[in-house]
Amino acid sequence: MGQEDRHPLSPRLGHCPEGLPRSAYLDADWQAREMATIFARHWIMVGRLADFTPGTMRRVTVGTAPVIVARTTVGALSAYHNSCPHRGSELCRTEVEEIGRLIRCPYHAFAYAAEDGRLVATGHARPTQDFDRAAHGLRPVAHKVWNGFLFLSLAKDPPPLHADVPLSTLDNWPMADLVTGHRWQAELACNWKTFWENYSECLHCPGIHPELCDMVPVYGRGIMGATEAHDWQPGQPAQPNLRPGAASWTPDGALCAPPFPDLTDQERAAGYTFVTLWPTAYVVAHADYVRSVRIEPLGPERTRLTAEWHFAPETLPALDPAAVAAFAITVLEQDGTAAEMNQRGIRSPAFTAARLMPEEYEIHNFHRWILSEMEDRP
Repeated sequence: MGQEDRHPLSPRLGHCPEGLPRSAYLDADWQAREMATIFARHWIMVGRLADFTPGTMRRVTVGTAPVIVARTTVGALSAYHNSCPHRGSELCRTEVEEIGRLIRCPYHAFAYAAEDGRLVATGHARPTQDFDRAAHGLRPVAHKVWNGFLFLSLAKDPPPLHADVPLSTLDNWPMADLVTGHRWQAELACNWKTFWENYSECLHCPGIHPELCDMVPVYGRGIMGATEAHDWQPGQPAQPNLRPGAASWTPDGALCAPPFPDLTDQERAAGYTFVTLWPTAYVVAHADYVRSVRIEPLGPERTRLTAEWHFAPETLPALDPAAVAAFAITVLEQDGTAAEMNQRGIRSPAFTAARLMPEEYEIHNFHRWILSEMEDRP
């Protein structure tokens, strides 16, 4: 069976397309365009809503924009640009600061209502009649909560939250009630797209991830799922994703806690369920816990990863979150090393663009999305 005879329902590409140009991974101008289009428009995950404590404001970054997330003492949520409309001073100077009903500029004491951003007081200044107080409130940033995760968008009219599967995919997990038990961060010497591309294929898995390939045997074949096999046909019997005896992504494959009660037999048997949220994060739901990974560009060749492990609160006293996280951290560290290796090679003047393989269909989809988002925006 030749590649040209692949089944039409297979996700494999029927050709080997060219990837993004070398400049997409190295040039400051290219990344500035991404920040001004993709990251200024789409929803950016900034963490769990529960991590933003009532009675505080917290600094975050959305693309290149400094933003504050404020929660009043009764939990009302709002987000604003971290810039005072008076003369531009930052409002939140440290990572987290306490607030009451007001957000007060530390420079000239202009004060704004935390709940809706309206200007309440101008400190020692006495504006003249031509000053329109209503037009000089804090500049809002759109926010939404999905499954307990907080997303922000700089756009006045943000698009729908972009996911590779229906957003209802995780409905049987008690997502909003989960609490963060472990957090891991790393800064990688690679472009943010280099890491996303590594995430999007498994041709690298046999050579980079021995532990993962042992846990998920299909990965050892260089594919992410059975439908990617060269000879796949509909109707072939489904095989378990995890190795015999394994039920979750833990160091020994055993469940770290009772499975979530509302999961179907199929969801428990799958071993993992991925939801990809371009450009900013992915979520992996297991039978006993959920993991999220955020990708934050720091420069053309610098990316921050933040991985968090989320558990049912009643299970945390009986488990060691760091021990649960150890398996995925091994995989993430291997992915980071691979992405940095790839980035170093991209710097070579001999490299002009990738030539993608049929199994790299998700990278091809990612590239087309990137170009479309950049080209369609002013």
